[in-house]
Amino acid sequence: MSGPRRAGVMLPLSSLPSRHGVGDMGVAAYTFVDGLAACGAAYWQILPFNPLGYGNSPYQPYSSFAGDPLYISLDALHAQGLLPAPAQDFAPDAEVVEYHATRIYKEAVLWEAFSAFVPDAAYESFVKQAWVFPYAVFMAFKRDNDMRCWNAWPEAQKWWPRDRGLDLSSFDEAIRFEMFLQYVFYTQWMALKHYANGLGVSIIGDIPIYVGIDSLDVWAEPDNFLLDEKGEPLFVAGVPPDYFSATGQRWGNPIYNWPKMEQDGFRFWVERLRYSGELFDVVRIDHFRGFDTYWKIPASCPTAVEGEWVEAPGYALFDTVLATVPGLSIIAEDLGMLREEVYRLRDHYAFPGMNILQFTLDAKKPLAPHEGAERMVVYTGTHDNQTMMDWYRAQPLRTRWVLRLRLRQAGYRQGSVASRFARLALDNPGETAILPASDVMGLDGRARINTPGTVGPPNWTWKLRDLNALLKALERMTGWIQESGRG
Repeated sequence: MSGPRRAGVMLPLSSLPSRHGVGDMGVAAYTFVDGLAACGAAYWQILPFNPLGYGNSPYQPYSSFAGDPLYISLDALHAQGLLPAPAQDFAPDAEVVEYHATRIYKEAVLWEAFSAFVPDAAYESFVKQAWVFPYAVFMAFKRDNDMRCWNAWPEAQKWWPRDRGLDLSSFDEAIRFEMFLQYVFYTQWMALKHYANGLGVSIIGDIPIYVGIDSLDVWAEPDNFLLDEKGEPLFVAGVPPDYFSATGQRWGNPIYNWPKMEQDGFRFWVERLRYSGELFDVVRIDHFRGFDTYWKIPASCPTAVEGEWVEAPGYALFDTVLATVPGLSIIAEDLGMLREEVYRLRDHYAFPGMNILQFTLDAKKPLAPHEGAERMVVYTGTHDNQTMMDWYRAQPLRTRWVLRLRLRQAGYRQGSVASRFARLALDNPGETAILPASDVMGLDGRARINTPGTVGPPNWTWKLRDLNALLKALERMTGWIQESGRG
């Protein structure tokens, strides 16, 4: 990401307004990109858009390669001629995503589009990718088993990747439907990315370091993970107690079998990051510290309190990846209580880290930049934080008074408190500054995306009813970007 100082906005695809219950790759996405370009922003940061798994979390996906069909634009399918008439509205004014109901509605329409689809050369080329057919089989089997995790399937389906001996003729249509969905998702996303790039807006993608147990990644290559003979995790991932949770965070993802991965040249990671480099201009890797040391929790433990730190082969991994995938641009999510070796690993490859204002603002000190801030990507907050306005309102009265005083002393005297913090982030010496859309708009806690350590609504459900307020906020952001020298 080296180069001139730049700014961007973080907004999940799911949070865009839409006529069909959840944000998608339709008109609103293109209009949002237009707004970014007009205000001088150089980046749109999204959250993972892989198929949502447990708790509708984008960090527990069914695949590290596939996209979630929820984000397919039905209007684009109509324009393409795959739907004879525009799809009817479904919860067009919703301000939260009702995932289950929306998925049922959209799936019926997508089947209609599939019935009109005629494969062409581009489709045939796409489905030749190594992950596409196995993913389609995986999802067909999941539907056949009421969406249960693969390690609860009948033995022939459970271990299909070993010899592919099961007759799949009864699943033929379901498999072709899944491949169609992935092709449509890919073509719509690449069209949107191409449009954004043409306006000077780059896409920052986001990938979790771990994969979900209920995923193609684990089902297809269980030897890459520490599992027992039944396919159950022996150990799971998470972090020990920290400022988010007194009992730590037990994510439940299976732990990598790093020695095995190293033996085959980290093939899974090379292919995963190669494909991510095609989908995105910059890749933010969540929980970067796991490449140095990872918290290994016995699967029998109900919390993350019990566990041990184990070293990972970070240098060997990134030496291999960067030699194989040249030009890959990475942001390292390096938050939390870290040992010095994590920063050495990050800096060895010149990966920018992250500076979160909510974690570094100190009412007892002037609003000075974070140490080494010029090498960081600065945020007011992330998808795991309160909105900036909500964070500020949660502070003690004296802290709020001091912070307002510090802001005035630093020259931020006008506008809402949230807008002043946004300008503070943009004026930070960091090469890149990313503002969550909720903070650009000055929204309260109803716009929070996720609360770590909790599962289910309201996590991941925040959605804009329309783009009006956000586009007006981007107009205001134009001046902030120009004043900060990030235009």
